[in-house]
Amino acid sequence: MSSPSRSDVSPQTLPIDLVEEGVVVEYLDGRNTLYRGAPDPVEGTLRTGPGKEVHVLVTDPTETEGVMTYVNDYNTHDEILADTGVGRVMLGAGESEELFPGVAVRAAGERVHVEADPEVAGGRVFVFVEDDWGERSFEVVEPPAEGVGSFTET
Repeated sequence: MSSPSRSDVSPQTLPIDLVEEGVVVEYLDGRNTLYRGAPDPVEGTLRTGPGKEVHVLVTDPTETEGVMTYVNDYNTHDEILADTGVGRVMLGAGESEELFPGVAVRAAGERVHVEADPEVAGGRVFVFVEDDWGERSFEVVEPPAEGVGSFTET
């Protein structure tokens, strides 16, 4: 069995549903995933714990569709991402990239930093952080004072 390809994949627009239990994402292959819980609001920069899976969802203004991007996902084959409509960005240590206008990510060691300006993004910005022990949901509600993509250390 070959190892998964690890290249950048562009996301496609996916139907979403904001429900009391969390955020439902419908993939292009017809499957649904529920990211559980009300997202915790984050002002400025979200700094994830080390070694976490990080999924960033940017909604449209109607909050009925959005684009989902995995950050540094080492497990999913390119073909599976293409079939589901999920994107992926691979970052080396210290590298950053704009995922979407107003949304940027940076690899900081084994952590991922996410900065967003929902006004520039034109919708809501959710970040889902997972590992084998559990999952957490966040919503970036305000950009960092230094601006998106500045990635200052604190």
